[in-house]
Formats: sequence, structure tokens, C-alpha cells
Amino acid sequence: MMKKYTYICLLGVLLLSVACTGKFREFNTDLSGITDEDLIIDDNGYGIRLGIIQQGIYFNYDYGKGKNWPFQLIQNLNADMFCGYMHDSKPLNGGTHNSDYNLQDGWNSAMWTNIYSYIFPQIFQSENATRHEQPALFGITKILKVEVMHRMTDYYGPVIYKHFADAQSHYQPDTQKDVYYEFFNELDSAVVALTGYIIEEKPESNGFARFDILLDGKYSTWVKFANSLRMRLSMRLSAVDPDKARLEFLKGLENEYGVFEAETEGVAVLTKSGYTNPLGELNRVWNETYMSAAMESILKGFEDPRLKVYFESCTDEKYKGEYRGIRQGTCFAHNHYAGLSKLSCNQSTDAPLMTPAEIWFLRAEAALRGWTDEDEETCYRNGIITSFHQCGIYQVEDYLNCERTAIDFVDTFESANNIEARCKVSPKWNPQDDKEIKLERIITQKWIAMFPEGCEAWAEQRRTGYPRLFPVRFNHSKNGSIDTEIMIRRLCFPGTLQTEDLEQYLALVKALGDDDNGGTRLWWDTGNNNLK
Repeated sequence: MMKKYTYICLLGVLLLSVACTGKFREFNTDLSGITDEDLIIDDNGYGIRLGIIQQGIYFNYDYGKGKNWPFQLIQNLNADMFCGYMHDSKPLNGGTHNSDYNLQDGWNSAMWTNIYSYIFPQIFQSENATRHEQPALFGITKILKVEVMHRMTDYYGPVIYKHFADAQSHYQPDTQKDVYYEFFNELDSAVVALTGYIIEEKPESNGFARFDILLDGKYSTWVKFANSLRMRLSMRLSAVDPDKARLEFLKGLENEYGVFEAETEGVAVLTKSGYTNPLGELNRVWNETYMSAAMESILKGFEDPRLKVYFESCTDEKYKGEYRGIRQGTCFAHNHYAGLSKLSCNQSTDAPLMTPAEIWFLRAEAALRGWTDEDEETCYRNGIITSFHQCGIYQVEDYLNCERTAIDFVDTFESANNIEARCKVSPKWNPQDDKEIKLERIITQKWIAMFPEGCEAWAEQRRTGYPRLFPVRFNHSKNGSIDTEIMIRRLCFPGTLQTEDLEQYLALVKALGDDDNGGTRLWWDTGNNNLK
């Protein structure tokens, strides 16, 4: 009991510490603790900043206050749960919190606070330091900037982007449309800088390689990352801005340096660099990450062999050897789910940010939309095959011909939480299906393949509505602002902005164009997939 009490008290202190950093203007002061002396030791000047930025994506940058709890607040108690991947087995906050849409400001402001306090200042400094002297590192900085900030705008909508550290412009926020358009400009700059450097200098190796914890240290691979990232972001615009989306998608796909395709490619924060996976800590040490009901329903229904790669079987005596998950939004106040299926992830597991399977599924959707002449079925099958191979599974044909569908969810403790399966598609491709069914197959498989990267999975689930997730049983959103069936669409801006920087808060709400609550859709979230 004392251990549980201590944990709750500690979490309360952590939430308070996050909630008390409200003023955006204070975020323009770099709090990372990096000194000028640090930057000149062993020629660290450029690499140390880029290392902090890379760790700050799948947030595990240690700034002296611990490395794992910020990630829990930033991602695990938000995107990882809202996308239908995971759930905590412990009754935090008495059982009512983000799970049932009783949104906790201390949790939801964590992305905003930590990125603007520790990561964006490093991006800003790295841009200024490399712009004229180090074109290759300037290009890498731009790519990292987009990777960090697209996750942030996909949480909140408007963000301070073009006017960060710009007091004369009063740190004016950008609408999400403006942010996305600027992302494409940033990627243009990155590709030009990197390709120009490669052509002119013909580098066989580079000094940045020892600081590269996402890729292989090769500049050409970073161009490939930029191209693949452009395709990801362009697809986000497919319903709201299809002409721009198609243009940017083709620019990425047709670039001479290519995109991620092979099972050995992709982007991950690599633990061989000394980085430790915070999700692994939450899973193995804190015992707070478990399989969701949606994962159980879909993976068990499909008899998907990735189930045993992603998750461990139950330790509960009653369900030993089985794979069982937890439904979101049930407000449980007990520990009866503690013996269910935890993740297979540990502290030394690389943290994936982009898989080649994701890119194949993007290409399948682009073909479905008529943007390319590629065969939609071939791309879809390549996505599944690549995902299987990355999981060490090489018997794929039976799955590609599988016509099984998701199963109903049966709760291990409370029958009132039982619910009929929502996902009705099977893995097998059917050329006769209409476009909407085809898209549902593509995104459902994409969702499985991207696990456990909840930020991208949540964004794509909101954009398309797929896979079809279970609604919360109890909806405790403020003033009913979140529709139970439509589900949560975004996170609110940090609550302390309203009391400590009202001018900034009002500017953000104006840029949002609607009420600052979890039910407001983002710019690219139209509720219509616009398939013609």
C-alpha cells in the first residue's frame, strides 16, 4: 500500500511540475543546461545539439529530472492510448483521467512544455550555427525540426513555429495549414542542402555519423528520410488539400535518392547509442503498459502472428498463455488487469519512428487515390510482407489470403465492458471492394505495422477513421465536448497559458478557429476521406 501511495504522490508532484510552466515567452530560454564549454569538448559543437533533438522526438532527453516520466505524459497516456494500442492497468487518479476523457492538463501540456523548453531551442540554435558553415548538418536539422514539430501540431493544431524566439512578432502562432506548408518548405531546404553537399563534396564518411542515433550516418539516407517524411505529411492533406497533397507526395516518391522500401530500412531511435527506450522502462519496471482491447480484437481475430511479437501472454493464472487486453474508458478502480498482456518492449528495444511498411501503405493509398500508376494491391501486399519480415516472420501467404475478421471483446473482469467487434475487414485484398473498404484495409494494416509508434497511429486513425476502435464506455469530457463515437480529436493547449499568458492563449485559439477542447477537429481532420 505504501508503494502505491508513494507512486501516486510522486506522479502528483510530476504533474504539478509540468503544469507550472505556462508562459511561452519563457520557453525561448534554453533550459537544457548545455554550456558553451560543452559544445567545444571533443568537437561536440554541432553533434551534441543534434543528439538532444534526436532524443527529444521519442522523448527521453535527460535534463536532470528523470528520463521516463516525461515520455509517459507526452505520449503513453495520450497518443499510445487514443490510437488503440495500449492501456495502463493501474487506476490512476481513481480510475478517471484521459482514458474516459476527463483530460488531465498536467499530462496534456507535457508535449508543449518539454518541446518548447528543451528541444526547440536546440533546433533554433542548430539552424543558426549550421546555416552557412555546415550545409549537410543544416539539412539534417531541418528534417529533425519537421519530425519533431509535426508530432506537436498533430496533437494541438496551431503552434508557434515560424515566429519562435521572435519577440517583435509577439511569437505569433501559425495555423496548422501554414505549419504544414512550411514543413514542405523546410524539407525542400533540407533536400537541396544535403544533395548539394553530396554532389560537391562526395563525402565517403562524415563527422556527424557518431552522433546519428536514428539512421546509418549517411547523408544519402537522410535525404531518403526527408522524401519518406514528405510522403507521410502529404497524405495527411489528402482530404483537405488534395492537389497540394498529390504534388508533395510525388515530389517525395520521385526524388532520385528514393524512399524507404526494404525491411532493413526505416527510422528508429537506436539504443546502441546509449539511448534507453522509455516505453521499455514503463513496461518492464513500472508495469504500466498493456495491450488494448482493440489490439486484442483485431490481432486475435486475424490470427495475426505479430501478436506474439508485440505482446506477452498473460501471467494471470486464469488466463495463462492467452493474450488479453484492456478497454479504454471503463473507469476501473482496481488492479485485476495486472496479470494481462504486457508489451514485449524493453529498455534496449529500438524506438521506431518510421517503418518501410508505412511507406508501402502510403503508396497503396496514393495508388487508390489515383495519384500514381502503381498497383494498389501490390503496394498493400508489400506493406504486410515488409512488416512481417521486420518481425522475423517469413510465412506470409496464408495471412495475405486470410478472410478472418476481428473478434468481439470480452472483458476479463467486468462483463459490462464487453463490446462487439467494430473492425469488419479482413487482411485479404479484394479488387472488387469499393474504395472506402480498400482504404479501411490499408489503414488497418498500416496501424498494425506501425506499432508501437502511437503518435503517427493516432494521427492516421483520426484522419481516416480506421481502424474502427471501441468507444469509451464512460465519457467524462468537460461539458460533453468530446463525442463518444467520434472520439477525441486533439489535446487542449496548456491550461496555464490562460492565466499566465492570456494574449498568447487567445492568439492560439484564434488560429485554431474553434473551441479549445478535445472534440475540435484539426485542419486536416475533415471527417471525410474524399475518395473519388
